[in-house]
Amino acid sequence: MMTGSARVTEDQVLRPNDVYEEVAEIGNGAYGTVYKARDIRNEGSIVALKKVRLPLNEDGVPLSTLREIALLKQLEKFQHPNIVRLLDICHGRRMERHLEVFLVFEHVDQDLDVYMKNCPSPGIGPDKVKDIMFQVLSGVDFLHSQRIVHRDLKPPNLLVTSQGKVKLADFGLARLYEFQTALTSVVVTLWYRAPEVLLGTSYASSVDVWSCGCIFAELCRRNPLFKGQSEQDQLTTIFDVLGTPAQSDWPESALLAWHNFPPREPKSIQSVVPEICEQGADLLQKMLTFSPDSRITAFKALEHSYFRDDGYSINNPGGQQSTSAM
Repeated sequence: MMTGSARVTEDQVLRPNDVYEEVAEIGNGAYGTVYKARDIRNEGSIVALKKVRLPLNEDGVPLSTLREIALLKQLEKFQHPNIVRLLDICHGRRMERHLEVFLVFEHVDQDLDVYMKNCPSPGIGPDKVKDIMFQVLSGVDFLHSQRIVHRDLKPPNLLVTSQGKVKLADFGLARLYEFQTALTSVVVTLWYRAPEVLLGTSYASSVDVWSCGCIFAELCRRNPLFKGQSEQDQLTTIFDVLGTPAQSDWPESALLAWHNFPPREPKSIQSVVPEICEQGADLLQKMLTFSPDSRITAFKALEHSYFRDDGYSINNPGGQQSTSAM
């Protein structure tokens, strides 16, 4: 994530939390709690305050963790429209074994999960699905260009503003979470997790494209595509749709053996996502490819005819139609 041998110190990337006043709790996940808070320096403007706990070693906060935080702070200078703004990072109480850290984000009223649930029947129209997915993939492509893998893309981590802008949240934090134990009994969902992650093998940025494919299908269906209860059940659910991969495609280092999964024939994408158009089905098939090396990249997905034929491009993110309020 961050290269170079320069020493990053705790004082360089963290400062005391002395300006943010908690107003109300707005979310509680496995790795931290999110609060609506007031910035007392800035006329009481509202921000989102995520409180996490970072473990300490004999030297304080591990250098690798500090470098991750420093990189997240550097991203702010780009102000990408599809990335939630990280306004500040500061620390709270210091315990014997951990340090409270507050990540301060711009406040957005709803996430994509809430938006989908509140959307009246018959659901999100095909033009809006396309608009949302182009924005999501634009944010993912930007993170990948900065060598950041999100690793936990799902509707609750995609924020939707009242103007219809979709913003990725919780980016880059998955690696920080590796250094701490889950704070609550909240179960981290498997539904958007790529096969290589479920199998415990090495992985790269293509895991985010898989998650985007799951979100794409859910936007069309108004229901998650793969709803497994465990790693093995999640893979079984995936193979029920995509078919069981060939044994030659099975990773040698996988934690689960190929013979644990009975052979299944693939179903057509349009049979399980009947709301999707032909070009959308082609793109979704390329996103939900078992082999990560064969999976389409976020950049190539943005160039797919599903978007291109409707006027979407990197230089024209709104396509032929303007982005209306959601």
